[in-house]
Amino acid sequence: MVEADPRYAGGATGLLPVQPRSEGLPERIWWGAGTRKTAVWAAERGMNLMSSTLLTEDTGVPFHELQAEQIAMFREAWAAAGHGREPRVSVSRSVLPLADDEDRQYFGLSALREGRDQVGALDGTLARFGKSYIGEPDVIAAELAGDAAVQAADTLLLTVPNQLGVDYNAKLLENIARHVAPSLGWAPQDVRGPA
Repeated sequence: MVEADPRYAGGATGLLPVQPRSEGLPERIWWGAGTRKTAVWAAERGMNLMSSTLLTEDTGVPFHELQAEQIAMFREAWAAAGHGREPRVSVSRSVLPLADDEDRQYFGLSALREGRDQVGALDGTLARFGKSYIGEPDVIAAELAGDAAVQAADTLLLTVPNQLGVDYNAKLLENIARHVAPSLGWAPQDVRGPA
């Protein structure tokens, strides 16, 4: 996984493997791909795909559609590579249900600013940032149901504003599990807290 330095590796050169090797390790490696091209690269090498709330490319289509295209290209490359297992695909979303006055105080105005994709320059290239899902739980559920990338992935990772503390975030995740997840058809066992 890393290039050997002959001075410290007994004269060895080339790539050094991870040791000791854990059984099933290759099936648990994820690649955080920021473009469609790097998603294909990860699939060719047999890594699972992790796609966040930012893609370092922009084609002019909404973020969720560009990300769904990334996932489709990943799955096509995976099949072409002939790997013997099904890949895993995760996407991340910022989901902030406004379930009470405290939530509205923290995030009510953010819904106006962050409720749409944003495009900007990042490291000299055009990047597309996905919107935050902020609002009433039933509205968020409908938006997530219409999110092409969320529907194409097998795992949805939720990002939470850690600066508000553990207790608030536990409440926030409980609100997602209680008020958003059922509208999407997720059973309680499908919603898990932090690992």
